[in-house]
Formats: sequence, structure tokens, C-alpha cells
Amino acid sequence: MPRNKSCQGFRVNMRPVPTLSFHGAVSTVTGSRYLLEHDERAVLVDCGLFQGVKALRERNWKPPSFAPERVDAVVLTHAHIDHSGYLPRLCNDGFTGKVYCTQGTADLLAILLPDAGFLQEEEARHANKYGYARHKPALPLYTRDDAVRALDRLVPVAFDQPFEPAPGVTARLTRAGHIVGAACAQLAIGGVTFGFSGDVGRPHDPVMKAPEPMPPCDVLIVESTYGDRRHPADDVADQLATIVADTVARGGALIVPAFAVGRAQHLLHLLARLRAAGRLPAVPIYLDSPMAIDATELYLRHRDAHRLDEDACRALGQIARYSHTPDDSRAIDRSTDPMIVISASGMATGGRVLHHLARFLPDPRSTVLLVGHQVAGTRGRSLLDGADELKLHGQYVPVRARIAQLEGLSAHVDHAEMIAWLRASGISPRRVYVTHGEPSAADAMRRRLQEAFGWDVVVPSNGLAAVHHPQP
Repeated sequence: MPRNKSCQGFRVNMRPVPTLSFHGAVSTVTGSRYLLEHDERAVLVDCGLFQGVKALRERNWKPPSFAPERVDAVVLTHAHIDHSGYLPRLCNDGFTGKVYCTQGTADLLAILLPDAGFLQEEEARHANKYGYARHKPALPLYTRDDAVRALDRLVPVAFDQPFEPAPGVTARLTRAGHIVGAACAQLAIGGVTFGFSGDVGRPHDPVMKAPEPMPPCDVLIVESTYGDRRHPADDVADQLATIVADTVARGGALIVPAFAVGRAQHLLHLLARLRAAGRLPAVPIYLDSPMAIDATELYLRHRDAHRLDEDACRALGQIARYSHTPDDSRAIDRSTDPMIVISASGMATGGRVLHHLARFLPDPRSTVLLVGHQVAGTRGRSLLDGADELKLHGQYVPVRARIAQLEGLSAHVDHAEMIAWLRASGISPRRVYVTHGEPSAADAMRRRLQEAFGWDVVVPSNGLAAVHHPQP
């Protein structure tokens, strides 16, 4: 007897046409979750955590707008937490299926998800200790143990190898650049082929290989993180060398909140190149993030995913001193000498970097360098917008350090690079949905795609159920 796959707020389509609905990454770059449904089947593409302003973070705690127990499978484009970090909670809420991803993504998730659970527990502990939690006691969204159990659901699949996440649904993953394991996803369901760009890497990234062409699709779901801007053409290594030299000349420390997967490795590569060229002052460099340390070693194992040769890989692993333990991390903050500290997280939402910010933000000699997209509502965005104080562990810390940004370190294509990639892919979708961007960026990407290709392009709303009929 057919199951009644009723989802909270709407009914899974039982007619012979597929539906697509959006449950995240709409009007924001976080919380990517897209639900494909047809007949008795439902597949969730990406399962991300919401980050940024309080209204977004609170969505992580609300029941999802679909029934997790009715989802047959999850397909992940890559391991970044805004695409994968809700997975342990989904499992706790009733999802019992498998999670399909590339081997590189599975390897990274073994690092990222337990760390995300640990940070959730740490945040709850801090909230209880300092009394700033709204709920008594504060509880984690999920624990490290929850995350470890979720890893048992992973099913690694090879790039370009067709697989069947659910009966009647075929899929394949192609390389997207961006980070190790990152993929574009092509899913065919109910006679319609859907293409999900995931996060698309840049064509000339010095570490990651360029994205492969987007596979053909009837319906394209495309990111728009930088849909309203171009990346600067300035040499990033030159900019980094100048920032380091200026900070050291003032006798300060350079603190870099960096995404542990992707940007941390990019930074290490640039610093290694600068040191080899004699353009870096003789100051210690610390990589203070166990997750970034593990991810760096993983990058060295996945040689097929990036451009680095053997010498560059060796330099990547030797340029920094690794801070493995909390004691190692605390020792960094006791130093008064110039140094470079790379520590997670990239938007200063949690992790060890918060302690370094509390120590060095009041120091006018020091510099905080932001190296990735800063979502509205994060501490990184507040610093970028000129905040004169920052709330850390329940207390406000004055901002006297210099705040700098390196936009050229982004792992996302800008709008011109996106259009060039899609044009080279030669695809002709019948409908395009622009997601994973703040409102101005998504709308700018919508306009540019319409102008460049004449496509039918839409910026969707949360929960929008789009019905797609097969081509005649």
C-alpha cells in the first residue's frame, strides 16, 4: 500500500510530475536544503546549518518544513557546514536513510561534523557558565556523539559514476572545484533532470582545480554568493605580504579567522610562497585549529583534487606550527611578539579564534584579517562593517585593532566567472533558480543570467514548491 508521505505544511506530490521546494539558502548563503519529490520518493539535496543573524540561527531549532522520516536519501554537494551541518539533527528528528557524497566529502565530514557537535556543546557550556542563555539550561543543537553516529549514514560515490539514491532516482556528481570533494549534482526524477551547482570554485584558484562543466539539466539551481560583484584583480600574495609587513612593523599580531577547509590551506600556500621568495618577516606562523590541521593533512592525501605539486604540498605542511591542544592555543595568547595566527572559524562564529580576538582586538598594533564571505549577523561581518566593540563569551570587547579584508581569497566564482563557466558548459535549462546569496546578490545574478542567456530565471521563496513537467 502506498505510503502517505505527508510533510509538515504540504503534501509530497503523488502525481506523475516532480516537485522542487526550497528549505534554506534563500535570501541567505546558509542553510542549503532542497527537496526533490516524485510519486512516493523524496530526496534532499544538501542539509546545511543556518548561520548569521539570530533569526537565521533560530531556524536550526525549529522543526523542518518537511518530515525527515519521509526523506529517502540525502545527496551532499560538499562538506562545508552550511551544506552539511544540519545532518546530525535531521537524523535525530527521524531521518533513517543514506547520505550520498564523494569520498573527499566523506573524509572531510569525518573531521567537520564531530567538530561542529563539539562546538555546539561548548557554546551551550559557555552560555550556562556565563548566564547569557535564554533557556535554562542551554542545550546543544546536537552533540559530538550525534555527529559521529550520523557519519554511519555516509555512502561515498565516485565522481561521474551514476548511482541511485532512491528507487527511480538516478544521480551523478561532477567536480565543482571549491574544496576537496566538492561536486555539482545532477539528479533525474520523474522524467526531469535537475542540476545543482553547489558552491562553484574559481577557474584560476591557486590550490583547487577548476570546476568541470555543469552537466545538462532541465532545471538548474545555481549559487549566487558573489552575484553582485567581481573579485578584485589585485595580486592576493602582494596584498597579504603588505598586511603582514605593516602589522609586524607595528609590533602586532596578525589574527586570521579562516574557514578550516579551503581558506586555511589557501593561506598556508600563499605564506609558503612568500617565505620561499624572501618576502615574509621571520615571525612564527601558527595554525591553531585541530580541524584545519586535520583538513590540511587530508588535502595532502587528495592530490587529484588540487594543483599543488609535491614540493608545494610539502611546504603547505611545514610552513606553520600546529597548535593541537587548548594549552598550545592559550600559550599563543601569552606572547607579546609579532606573529601570524590562523584559526577557525572563518566568520568568527565560534572556535578558538574567539579567544584570540578577545586578546588582540583591543591592541591597536594588531590586525584582524578577514579572508572569506562574511554573512550578515556574524562577528566577522560586524568587524567588516566597522563595529567598535564585539561581544565575545557574553562580554563586550573594544575593537582597536586594524580590520583588513582579502576578497581575492574567495573560493566562490564571481558573477562574470559564473557566466563564463555556464557558457562553457553549453547547457540550456528550461528554468533556473538562483539561491545561496543575499537578496541583492541573488537578484543581480538573476538579471545577469537573463541578459546573458535569455533563460527563465527566478529567485525562489522558502518552501516554494515548483512543479516541473517533462519535455514533450
